[in-house]
Amino acid sequence: MPEKFLILDSNSILYRAYFALPKLTTKKGEVVNGVYGFLLVLFKLIKEIKPQYVAACFDFPAPTFRHKEFKEYKAQRPKMPDDLFSQIPKLKKVLNAFSISIFEKEGFEADDLIGTLIDLSPKDIEKIIVTGDFDTFQLIEKNVKVYLLQRGVKKAQIFNEEKAKEKFGGLKPDQIPDFKALVGDPSDNILGIEGVGPKTARMLLLKYKNIEGILRNIKQDSEIKENLKEKILKNREKLFLNLKLAKIERKVELKFEFEKLRFGNYNEEKVKEILEEFEFKSLAKRLKELHSNSKSLKLFE
Repeated sequence: MPEKFLILDSNSILYRAYFALPKLTTKKGEVVNGVYGFLLVLFKLIKEIKPQYVAACFDFPAPTFRHKEFKEYKAQRPKMPDDLFSQIPKLKKVLNAFSISIFEKEGFEADDLIGTLIDLSPKDIEKIIVTGDFDTFQLIEKNVKVYLLQRGVKKAQIFNEEKAKEKFGGLKPDQIPDFKALVGDPSDNILGIEGVGPKTARMLLLKYKNIEGILRNIKQDSEIKENLKEKILKNREKLFLNLKLAKIERKVELKFEFEKLRFGNYNEEKVKEILEEFEFKSLAKRLKELHSNSKSLKLFE
C-alpha cells in the first residue's frame, strides 16, 4: 500500500463548516463553529484515510495574478463574514499545534499551492485533496484523488480519474480548464463564449482535445456550423485569457522538505490546551486516541 498525503483546501473546508454548523461561541463570545467543523472533518479523515503526511493550503488575503489579468475575477463574490474571517487565525493556531505545515503565498490561491505540492511530492505517494468545490478536479491523475465534501461537511465522495470523467461527460480532468474557458465559470466570474454551452464544449473538446486544437482545426471542419466557427475564432484572445484564469498554476516557488509534512509529530498536551481554550471538550477527549494510534482510530464509532 502506498503512503498517503492529505492536502487540505483550508479556506474551502472552513467556509463549508461555517455555514453547515450552527453558530458556536466560547464563553468569551468568540465564534468558533468553522474551526470546530474543520476539526471534525480532519479527525474523520485521519480515521478513514490514515495519512502519513498532511499539509494545509490557504488563500492569501490579497489580489492574485489572475486579478492582474482580469480585474473582475471573482468580483461577484460577497465579502467573507467578519466572524468567519476571524476564525482563520484560530484555525492556523490549531494546525500549528498539530505540527501541520501551512502553505500560503501572496499572488496565488490555495489551489495553486495544492497543484505545486502535488508536483513536488514523491510520485509514488497517493495524494488526496480535501475540498468543497470542483476547482481542483483538473489535478486528478494517477495517484491523485479529490475527497469532495458534500451536504455541508457531513458527507463526502472520492473522485479518481474515472469518476471525474463520468462527472464531466467523458472529459479528462486536465481538459476541465479548457471546458471552463469555453462555457465560463460563474463562481469565479469567468465569462464564457456566448452561445457555447456544456454540450457544445464537450463535443469540441472530445474531438479536438483542447483550446489550441479547436482553434487550429475548427475552420476546416465541415460538420461545425459557420456561426459557431465565427464565435469561436473571433474570441481567440478571450479563450486564452479564460484558460489562464481557469488553469491551476503548478510552479509556485515553495520551500519545504517533504518529510517535515509527516503527520503525528506533535505535543499532545499543547494541542489539548488549545482545544480546551476554544471549548472543544469532545475533541479534547478524543485526542489521546488520535495521538497514540492514528492507524487504528475508533473516532465517531
